[in-house]
Parts: sequence; structure tokens; C-alpha cells
Amino acid sequence: MLRKQFLKEHRPARYQYLLMTGKLTAHLNQVDREAREQVEVLMKQMAEKQSVTELLKMQDQMKWVGLMNKSKEGSRKAALCKYKNRISE
Repeated sequence: MLRKQFLKEHRPARYQYLLMTGKLTAHLNQVDREAREQVEVLMKQMAEKQSVTELLKMQDQMKWVGLMNKSKEGSRKAALCKYKNRISE
């Protein structure tokens, strides 16, 4: 709901327009969907870069989980950073 809060505080006219035309929920869902897709793509890229494979998962599950969690957290931070840069639109 960062986008909704941002619209309310910094783009009240756009917020009101989306609200009055019934497009606010669709807009928020679109932004959420894009952010989730971006996290997923970044997570896969980070996992590949760190050589996190199914073979590693079979050999050392704890290491695999740790690396996957690290990839997931890093991708969330990167997506949020990109999102914050895009949020001013």
C-alpha cells in the first residue's frame, strides 16, 4: 500500500481521479503485480549468480535455504529501490 499512501500524500489529484473513476484498485493491483514479478525475476537472477542450484539443494539444504533467503531479501530491496524511483510518476 505504499503506492496508495504516496498518491494520497503527494499526488492527491491523481488519487482523487483514480478513486472517482473506480480505477484506484486496478491501478494498485497493477503496481503490486509488477513489483512481485520484478522480485521474482531479480530473485532468479541473484540465485543464478550465486550458483544456487537444485544440486546444492540436495547436497546442503541449509546452505541452499540461506542463499535463497539472501537472494529473496536482496531482490525485495532492489525492487523497492526501483519502485521508489518510479513512484514519482
